[in-house]
Amino acid sequence: MVISRKPLSLIVAIAFSILPFISTANTTSDSTSVAVEHVHESHVENHSNHEGLSQKEKVNAHIAHHLQDSYDFVFFSDEAEGKHYGFSLPVILIDNGLKVFSSSKFHHGERVAEVDGQYYKLFHGKIYKTDAEGVLSFDEHHHPTNAKPLDFSITKNVFALLLTSIVIFLLFFGLAKTYKTSHNNLPKGFNRVLEPLVIYVRDEIARPNIGEAKYKKFTPYLLTVFFLIWLLNLIGLTPLGINVTGNIAVTMCLAIFTFIITQFSANKDYWGHIFWMPGVPIPMKIILAPIEVLGMFTKPFSLMIRLFANITAGHTVVMGLIAIVFVMKEQLTTVGATTVSLALTLFISVIEILVAFLQAYIFTMLSSLFIGMAVQEHHHDEHHSNDGLGDHDNVIV
Repeated sequence: MVISRKPLSLIVAIAFSILPFISTANTTSDSTSVAVEHVHESHVENHSNHEGLSQKEKVNAHIAHHLQDSYDFVFFSDEAEGKHYGFSLPVILIDNGLKVFSSSKFHHGERVAEVDGQYYKLFHGKIYKTDAEGVLSFDEHHHPTNAKPLDFSITKNVFALLLTSIVIFLLFFGLAKTYKTSHNNLPKGFNRVLEPLVIYVRDEIARPNIGEAKYKKFTPYLLTVFFLIWLLNLIGLTPLGINVTGNIAVTMCLAIFTFIITQFSANKDYWGHIFWMPGVPIPMKIILAPIEVLGMFTKPFSLMIRLFANITAGHTVVMGLIAIVFVMKEQLTTVGATTVSLALTLFISVIEILVAFLQAYIFTMLSSLFIGMAVQEHHHDEHHSNDGLGDHDNVIV
């Protein structure tokens, strides 16, 4: 990410630096929360008989757990012994002072964490204040009414964002250093792969959509967005169980950045087309103005939903195909179910690699289009005659 002396660039750079802490672990989609709550209620009713949970409910619980954020990494679990294999992340709370401790104190939500005389319980991916017994109060919708501390924990999504930010910094720092030290300006090593992507974003996305005069100003932002989304999507395809761009809080932050840059960079022609569209009768101007104002907000909303929905759907499909091994093991042989599952999963995973790049490209392309619409100059008199030629003369020419 490049920080220039422009105030707008400085604001965007600061915003990106705090992005990992804006997207907290407490943000999950409604569908995910409903799935987790349904499985939790089934588990409570059958806690004395674990076999009461159907295979479908177990699969839904596993998919829901994969999609939502969490305070630890779990690579695999041993249901027979009740053990989970992975590593914990730091929990950072502000509650009558700073509280920092390992998420292992929760033991995956099975225990109450005691810190400096305060007790906390992990329930459905959120931390609530409680007592030594871990008692939670619920409303009629089975939602906890206990107070929640201010949460700045390093969750899986925050960890992935920090890691990706460091990788992007190292990649671009190395590429920039190559141009400074190399006599012929030829990149070496992995920079030979990175340079064509940078040139592609600059020449095929930024330059044609924003314009020759102003594209350089916004290219650093577009490069940052493109590589951030692309790398996060690729990390989401690993067995780490990270679903950053499938978290609507993250996609919302990215869309807000594009919205802020677009509005603060817009010229008077852009605002004139929104509030008082030229060349349109006055009654139509009054009708179109509210529609154009609404369009200012629907554009970042579409960016947010498109990225969130596509990545979430892809993860759900991949996890569902893997679950074929467990769901169909009674109808098919273990070898047959495994073969079918692996074949379909491999096919979808290859498509997901393409989708990871495609979604980064679409978000960057649309962002450049929105910025270009706001900064380009509109010459309304360019179709008028400057040499005294009439309409018929223009047609003949």
